[in-house]
Amino acid sequence: MIRVILPAHLRTLANVRDEVRFEVAAPVTQSSLLDALENAYPVLRGTIREQGTRRRRTLVRFFANGEDVSHLAPEIPVADEVARGLEPFVIIGAMAGG
Repeated sequence: MIRVILPAHLRTLANVRDEVRFEVAAPVTQSSLLDALENAYPVLRGTIREQGTRRRRTLVRFFANGEDVSHLAPEIPVADEVARGLEPFVIIGAMAGG
C-alpha cells in the first residue's frame, strides 16, 4: 500500500483529510505511482503533471525518504521504503517569488 502526502490545496480538491493510500503494481516508479494516484483521484489530473506530456509541473516537488527526487527520471523505481508503504511519497508545491 503506497502512502502519498498531498499539499493542502490538493487534499481539498481531492476531498481527503490526510495522506492517501492505494495499491501500485511493482515495480513502483514515480510514473506508475502518479498514474495510480490520478486513477484513484481523477480530479487531480493536470494538477501535478501536465496532462498532455505527463511531465511534472514546474513548481511541484516530490520527496521520498526526506530527499528531493523531483529531477529523477519518472521510470526509476522509488525507494524501497516508499514502495513498501513504510515511508510516504510527499508532493509539495514549491515556493516562488522575490
